[in-house]
Order: sequence, then structure tokens, then C-alpha cells
Amino acid sequence: MRRFSQRNSLVTLNDINVTPLLDLAFVLLIIFIITTPLMEQSVNLRLPVGGANKSAKPEDVVLAEVRPDGVYYLRGRPLGADLRVLESRLVDEYRKNPNLVVRIRADAGGKFELPMNIIEICRRNGITRFDIATEPPARR
Repeated sequence: MRRFSQRNSLVTLNDINVTPLLDLAFVLLIIFIITTPLMEQSVNLRLPVGGANKSAKPEDVVLAEVRPDGVYYLRGRPLGADLRVLESRLVDEYRKNPNLVVRIRADAGGKFELPMNIIEICRRNGITRFDIATEPPARR
């Protein structure tokens, strides 16, 4: 009789309970859904309204940002107000990836000159693919 009860306990060990695994998967999915939009915007800017087409591959896009006070950022890292540092970093990125698309984010109330500096750096160094990030127009 004892031998029979040991077999029953072994048989029940063969069943796998997937409920905790599914709970973990759903929790991770919720965490990724919440944190993904926060990772895209590194500098708090009020973007102009427009209808930008984001058709480039994400691995080809490099984000160049400028605050209204003239501080430049590349991939979310501050570079200061020196355009030579920004230019050297953009040229390095372009050498690594010739399909580079520079996405320019600038404050809607800032000086027009600041994002134009980034465009001029791109043109001077042969980077022909760039776009300006905008907010989508309000739906009516």
C-alpha cells in the first residue's frame, strides 16, 4: 500500500502549473507598455503641431534635440551649446550607419536658428536624411 501512495505523489509532480508563468508574462508586458513612451522622449519640449511621417527603421534613427536655451542633445545625452561636438558625433554616427536618419526635436517656442544649426550640420556633412519631430494635429 505504501508503494502505491508514492506513485500517486510522483504522478502529481508531472503536472506543470502555467498560471504563475502567465501572470509574470502579463506583468512584464504591462511594464514594457508603460515605459516605452517614456524612453522615446528624453528632453521635455513643446513640439510644433504637424503631421510627421515616421517611416524610417528605428535602428536608423538618431534623435538630435535642442532646448530653447541652446543646449544640444544627441541620443538623449547632453552635449552642451558647442556645435562642433554635435557635428563630430553626428559624423561618427553617419560613418557607422550610412542609412542614418536624424530626427530633430526642438521646442515650438524656441529660436528658429537652433534646429537650423542641426540641419546645416547635416547638409554640410552629406547627411541628407533628416526630419523634424512634431505633435500630431488635434482630431476634430
